[in-house]
Amino acid sequence: MLNAVAAQSIRHLFTKSDVVEVDVRCYPSSKLLQGSIDSFKMSGRGLVIRRQFEVEEMSFETDAVSIDFSSVLGGKLRLKQPTQAVAQVILSEDAINRAFEAELVQKRLQNVDQEALTNLSGGEPVSFRHVQLRLLPDNQVKISAETDLPNRSHIPIQLIATLGVEKRRRICFKQPQFQPDGIAPDVQGISESLSKAFAEVLDNMVDLDRFDLDGVMMRINRLETQGTQLIFSGYAQIERFPGT
Repeated sequence: MLNAVAAQSIRHLFTKSDVVEVDVRCYPSSKLLQGSIDSFKMSGRGLVIRRQFEVEEMSFETDAVSIDFSSVLGGKLRLKQPTQAVAQVILSEDAINRAFEAELVQKRLQNVDQEALTNLSGGEPVSFRHVQLRLLPDNQVKISAETDLPNRSHIPIQLIATLGVEKRRRICFKQPQFQPDGIAPDVQGISESLSKAFAEVLDNMVDLDRFDLDGVMMRINRLETQGTQLIFSGYAQIERFPGT
């Protein structure tokens, strides 16, 4: 019963979920009557956060948990106190690229008035489109995009950067390097300047606090690129489980 209630509560964290499995550990089982659980482990696949952000896999395993047993009998899961969990999140390259089309991300790519950009555009805000990211070994990513300036349209942007983590919550794009391959010589100069400025835009955009689940705060200890997957490992601070 507790497994079913916990799984249902966790499903409410996501807009969509293909699979959510929960394994509750409690020995001896009589401890459950006092609301004491040794730990529980959650694993999910095909998850969607805030309707537009896809997670290929997510798992976490808690420390000891104290719950209100009467809430379980009512079909809910209520924590008596917050708990921590070791967590892992796996994103696919395709899902990351679809996330660049999400409304929350598009708002930060349109009409950017960052000084480094407005210096290039004569004081006008700059917008970016057709953002594509490819995962590379050693935590590197190759990023391409396109933008316009008042005196020229369809300026390509190409760069390689190294992913890092700052303050356990912000993904940073370090050591951006312009990639001139396939870019016409007469536009390479402005493309290089725009590419480095675009890296700064990305560097200030991916903050986990903007994507927090209801009652669950995620923090990253490390990240790693593996083929077409980006793997985050860290911990989750679980304050409560949503009831609806």
